[in-house]
Amino acid sequence: MTSPLRQRGPYSCQVLSLLHTAPSRRDWTMRVKVISVLEDNYMYLVIDEKTKDAIAVDASVSKRLLEIIKKEGVTLKAILTTHHHLDHCRGNEELARHYPDLQVFGADKRIGALTNKVTHNEELKFGDINVRCLFTPCHTATHMCYFIWEDNCPDAPAVFSGDTLFIGGCGRFFEGTADQMYKNLMQILATLPKETKVFCGHECTVTNLKFALKVEPDNEAVKEKLTWAKARDDEDLPTVPSTLEDEFDYNPFMRITEESVQKFTGQTDPVEVMAALRTMKDNFKKPKETLPAPVRLALEWGLFRP
Repeated sequence: MTSPLRQRGPYSCQVLSLLHTAPSRRDWTMRVKVISVLEDNYMYLVIDEKTKDAIAVDASVSKRLLEIIKKEGVTLKAILTTHHHLDHCRGNEELARHYPDLQVFGADKRIGALTNKVTHNEELKFGDINVRCLFTPCHTATHMCYFIWEDNCPDAPAVFSGDTLFIGGCGRFFEGTADQMYKNLMQILATLPKETKVFCGHECTVTNLKFALKVEPDNEAVKEKLTWAKARDDEDLPTVPSTLEDEFDYNPFMRITEESVQKFTGQTDPVEVMAALRTMKDNFKKPKETLPAPVRLALEWGLFRP
């Protein structure tokens, strides 16, 4: 696994082209830049190639984001914050000072520099780029996911799932219940188009899939994805994005109606299966204690050395 504070690639980022597979039909403009920060977090920069405007998702490290904004030659117009934890929003205030007209969207007053409080199914528009806000409380009481697509584009949309849905797993229930997570995954995110690309808040795919393999040792999709994820991790490459369709093949938290998953948990009610899985995952090869988010940020900014 990636060691603490070791970043993936130059400037911890990799360009992933979204909605860009048919240039002959139209000059599709939306591009997602994946930015690895801190120990295992992801920030994202959604770039409109036509206008050179950009939207950040979960801007935790302002210095890193400003470097990439400069390199890309774009103007930051807005920040979409999934939740108030510092490793997802600590950079908001500094970015707001750089961009006085910056709009910061989120659902929690605890989010720094918040200018626009959003609600479930509220839609935002930035040029040709559309955003639908999806209320997914559980990891925190006011967690939001953001579903993004481009006008008149046939290619796959994207969901920025923060700490609700991970590749092969889901977030911890810090301020919510199993019933809430069941609704988040199975009644909200699961209703999005199956080809939707999933951009989550953390790189924890290998650990998640090791647990998934324990839940379903005969699941070939889990085995294949775990082998692929280990190879990506060895090369310090991100495993995002996945797709919702893929998650239904190997993510136990989205397979709670499968007989094999129910047998593993000893439960049949979907909410009880969800609760049992989360408890088991919380106790599965617990990672070594990591530094608190503010300390990791200070190290990232070079304010002090360990």
